[in-house]
Amino acid sequence: MITLDVADGIHLVSHAHVNCYVVEADEGVTLVDAGLPGMWAMVGEVLARRRRRADEVRALVLTHGHFDHVGFAARAQREWHVPVLVHPGDERLAAHPYRYKPQRNRSLYALAHSRSLPILTRMAAAGALTVKGVGEVEKLSTGIALEFPGLPVAVHTPGHTDGHCALHLADRGVVFSGDALVTLDPYTGGEGPQIVASAATKDTHLAVESLSAVAATGAGTVLPGHGPPWTAGAEEAVRLAVDRGEH
Repeated sequence: MITLDVADGIHLVSHAHVNCYVVEADEGVTLVDAGLPGMWAMVGEVLARRRRRADEVRALVLTHGHFDHVGFAARAQREWHVPVLVHPGDERLAAHPYRYKPQRNRSLYALAHSRSLPILTRMAAAGALTVKGVGEVEKLSTGIALEFPGLPVAVHTPGHTDGHCALHLADRGVVFSGDALVTLDPYTGGEGPQIVASAATKDTHLAVESLSAVAATGAGTVLPGHGPPWTAGAEEAVRLAVDRGEH
């Protein structure tokens, strides 16, 4: 599914319950996350529909290094010569996107949450099991506007992974929350604002604590890594996620 203009100049690419985003500005395009391998052609379609060329893509910024966010990163780097940025805490994970230890066993957790099985099956069909890591990355600095289209500011939100970052576009009232806050948890099938389950999160307690940084952006729109956009404000999304707690 492609949804143009989910926010000002921001386009959503969603497939198999995984999201990535195309951010437009006069000076070019920034990609936020690389989804799954099967989403590569969909991003190309967005560029074509917006009459943008591949050489206008200035950067691919990863919220974190898990396989379902690194999907086509290596291909974008190879074919479009796009720099890939990730927080130093996730540099190793981006190179080896399956080598992480969540708080709880993924397989056993999924068996106990049957609503997750169709979601995880669709992700696998979209290439979730065949992601190539990206080894040559650039440092994603936090707290300063990046010199890429949209001028995103990375906000460190550890817990889901060590180097997880949200991306704040203040002038557009948007925060890309990645998996720090989602509106659909692939590992439970649960809907609404929440952190991702312990089956895919390194430290759920820290993940809940990091939600305060998402709320502090004051963004009106939250664009998550999984699930539909949230337009009732980051503070309300965080309140609901905190009430939901760790799982």
